[in-house]
Amino acid sequence: MTKVIVAGFTGSMGDKAVHLIADTAGFELTAVFAPNLASTNPADYGLAADVQVFQSLAEINTDAEIWIDFTLPSAVYANTKFAIEHDISPVIGTTGLTDSQVAELQKSAAEKKLGGIIAPNFGMSAVLLMKFAKEAAQYFPDVEIIEMHHDHKKDAPSGTALSTAKMINEVREPHQQGNPEETETLANVRGGDYHGIHIHSVRLPGYVAHEQVLFGGVGEALTIRQDSFDRGSFMSGVEVALTKVKKINELVVGLENVL
Repeated sequence: MTKVIVAGFTGSMGDKAVHLIADTAGFELTAVFAPNLASTNPADYGLAADVQVFQSLAEINTDAEIWIDFTLPSAVYANTKFAIEHDISPVIGTTGLTDSQVAELQKSAAEKKLGGIIAPNFGMSAVLLMKFAKEAAQYFPDVEIIEMHHDHKKDAPSGTALSTAKMINEVREPHQQGNPEETETLANVRGGDYHGIHIHSVRLPGYVAHEQVLFGGVGEALTIRQDSFDRGSFMSGVEVALTKVKKINELVVGLENVL
């Protein structure tokens, strides 16, 4: 039985992860973690009596083998570092890690030969969107990204949109896109700029997670879109990560790299 700790268990994604573990053969929830809890009694959260409840990293003392993280961008680096330092394989669904932080964490995991997965998105449709967008960018180098999320999302752009731009940038010929004499009469109206790829973030109630990648060519256009209507859709990817993470010996970025 593989033991798991869920960080951010009181959030919507963390709660679904807790239920996923309960429903998945071969895995056992041994601990949960979230800051500023009103109680550390597992019964208050509908958890089994033997599940440890922690509210600070300093308190955590667990025999968990896998750390699932659905917390906040401000906390994810410290959480992932803690997991690696304590030989717990991290499965990270929280966005907000910088490239330098990822590189540092990968180095630490490599030194321990510890497997881990950082997934900008656990939705299979989003993983496929990124894969298809990278392929399309070889033929359509002019591209923009629109990502749409609920109005409580903490970071912008989304980790999925930024990862999509990075994957496209790997195969896209660097070039000036759009009118070189363009003037913004409203600041930032053209969105963020990642190596010439514009990313636009929409935040509205009623949305969950959605992304469009728009490619333009002479006389034609291509749009790739994915929609996540329910957070439960992400759990299929989390389950894949749970089954794969102990079979690798490095910290991998992108669920597509363990499929």
